[in-house]
Amino acid sequence: MTEKEKMLAGQWYDANFDAALIEERAFVKDLCMEFNSTRMQDLTRRRKILREILPHVDADAVEILSPFMVDYGYNIYLGAGTFLNHNVYLMDCAKIQLGKKVFVGPNCGFYTAIHPLDYVKRAEGLERAEPIIIGDDVWIGGDVTILPGVKIGRGSVIGAKSLVTKDIPENVMAFGNPCRVVKKIGMETLLV
Repeated sequence: MTEKEKMLAGQWYDANFDAALIEERAFVKDLCMEFNSTRMQDLTRRRKILREILPHVDADAVEILSPFMVDYGYNIYLGAGTFLNHNVYLMDCAKIQLGKKVFVGPNCGFYTAIHPLDYVKRAEGLERAEPIIIGDDVWIGGDVTILPGVKIGRGSVIGAKSLVTKDIPENVMAFGNPCRVVKKIGMETLLV
């Protein structure tokens, strides 16, 4: 198996010294830099670059503000109507899937990588990754960090500056460090 195949299979892989993965990251990071330096009013160019960065995303159906950064791009899936505010980083060593109409505040990080606790193994460049799955209609406040393997259910709200370490069910408000559910969100709450 190649290191990329191991990465995509969720196995331990050489993230730091594998030439093919290093080249892939450098290529997409150059594209991100180009996207980030393109004027906001030049929508045609921005969407063209975004299609290269995110091949599984309909660039016409999402809005992404600069700066924006990814590690690979091809592991990212964004539903129609999704909005990413300034300075969102998607560390997509594993799949990162955001449903339809997901709103992400500024300065958010989605981190799929897990590093060994043993410093010898860590120095060898080993890591593995677990996917992050966000349901439709989720609102993620500013400065939120989402860790590997987390799932957030449809319609939930994650408060600003939260550290999401575990799954969050649908239709709840959750916040904190670590993030925890504070209340259920129902239709009566939304209409008030």
